[in-house]
Amino acid sequence: MSARTEPLLSEQVILLSDAGDPIGVADKRTVHSSDTPLHLAFSCHVFDEAGRILVTRRALSKLTWPGVWTNSFCGHPAPGEDLHDAVRRRASTELGLELSDVALALPDFRYLAVDASGIVENEICPVYTARAAGPVEPNPDEVAEWRWAEAAELQLAVSLTPWAFSPWLALQLPQLEPLQPA
Repeated sequence: MSARTEPLLSEQVILLSDAGDPIGVADKRTVHSSDTPLHLAFSCHVFDEAGRILVTRRALSKLTWPGVWTNSFCGHPAPGEDLHDAVRRRASTELGLELSDVALALPDFRYLAVDASGIVENEICPVYTARAAGPVEPNPDEVAEWRWAEAAELQLAVSLTPWAFSPWLALQLPQLEPLQPA
């Protein structure tokens, strides 16, 4: 199995109590619904050498927020997996991208959002920053489009057209200001 391939048949997410303590696991395919339980995830904002931030447009086949622009990538750690390792794994799987300088930026980020289809995201979602250590080669099952953006340009776009972006990106950006690479 290549680094770009994750086993989809048994991917598990870590369920959390309201206090953020692990209380079990569930199959990722069944956890996202109109009554999504609180679970652990992560987000990552990737920067290039020029300080631009990588933004991606979610594939149209995604269950939640298909086709919207978002941060570089997100994911869920597997039970027992270190979060930094999960971030690196997901960067490879989703973007074909190696990372350097992975750093925890917002350890306590948490959000609840409902997309137009009624599916709920309910996550404790630590936010990371990192630098790209190679080319972006996105998996088309995950990413429809991508681009490098100036931080000020991205912040303006999100403030003017929040409906075109994921709710977690809109919530994370103000907390990451001043938006700078790791």
